[in-house]
Amino acid sequence: MQYHLIHNGILYAGRAIKGLLLVALLLAGFTETLSAQLNQGRPAELEGVDVDEKLGETIPLDLEFINTDGQTVTLGELMIPGKPVLLTPVYFECPMLCNLVIEGVYKVVEELQWTPGQDYTIISFSINPEESWQTAADGKERYLSGFNRPGAREGWHFLTGEEGQIRELTDAIGFHYKYDDESQEYLHPASIIFLSPEGMVTRYLYGIQYPEFDLRNALYESADGQIGSTIERAVLYCFTYDPESGSYVPVAMNIMKLGGLATMIILGIFLGLFWMKERRSMQSSNLEFSE
Repeated sequence: MQYHLIHNGILYAGRAIKGLLLVALLLAGFTETLSAQLNQGRPAELEGVDVDEKLGETIPLDLEFINTDGQTVTLGELMIPGKPVLLTPVYFECPMLCNLVIEGVYKVVEELQWTPGQDYTIISFSINPEESWQTAADGKERYLSGFNRPGAREGWHFLTGEEGQIRELTDAIGFHYKYDDESQEYLHPASIIFLSPEGMVTRYLYGIQYPEFDLRNALYESADGQIGSTIERAVLYCFTYDPESGSYVPVAMNIMKLGGLATMIILGIFLGLFWMKERRSMQSSNLEFSE
C-alpha cells in the first residue's frame, strides 16, 4: 500500500512538472509572438526616428549657429573650459514633446546644486532650420522666465541654425529625426546628450523626466570628475550607468573600497587618540615619579 502511494505520488509529481513545463513553453511562445507583433507594429512614420549612440566620438566644435541675440557663434565658443555640456536637440515651436523635454531639464536643473554657466553648460538647439533666432529668444524667455539663479540664464543657450549645420551636429550625436508632411511636425526621439569639455559624447539619458541623481552622475562623468565637492565625488564614485535600466546603479566593489578606506581612517583616528592619551598618562606618571 505504501509502495503504491509513493509510486502514485511520483507519477502525479511527474505529470505536474510536465504540465508546468508545458505552460512555461506556451507562455514563452506567447511572449515571443507578442514581442514580435509589437516590434512589427511600430508605425511606419516612426521608422528611422531613433538614437544611435556615438559614445566616445567628438562633435565638430566649429559648427556655427545663431544665438538669441542674433549673433553667429560656434559651439566651441559656448563651452566653458573644463566644464561638461548638456545638449538638448529640440525645436521651439514643437507642440508637445520638445516642451516636455525642456521642462524636464528645467525641473531637474532647478533641483541640482550645480549651476549652468559656472559648473556646466546647457545648449538647446533647434532641429528646424526654418526657426529664427527671435523664435529661440522667445522660447528662452518662455522657459527660463522664472529661473532666478544668478548666472544660470547665461549658461543656458538657445540656438538656431541652417540645415547643413543642424544635420552635421545631429549626425555626430546619432540623433535621427524627420519631418512628417501629414502632421507638419518633426518626429524625433526624447533624449538629452552629455559632452565632455572637449566635445566628446559621454552619455545619453532618455525620456522626459530625469532624476537629479542621474543627471548629476552624467555631468560628473562628462567632466571626468572635475566638478562637485569631495563628498559628492565619493558618493558618485559608488555608482555606474546601467544601459538596460537607463539609470545609475550601485557598484559593490567601489562601495567596499570606500568602506574600507573609511574604516582605516576611523581606526587611525582612534589609535591616534589612544596613543596621545597613553603618552600623556606616561608623562604624568614620570612627573610624579621625579617629584
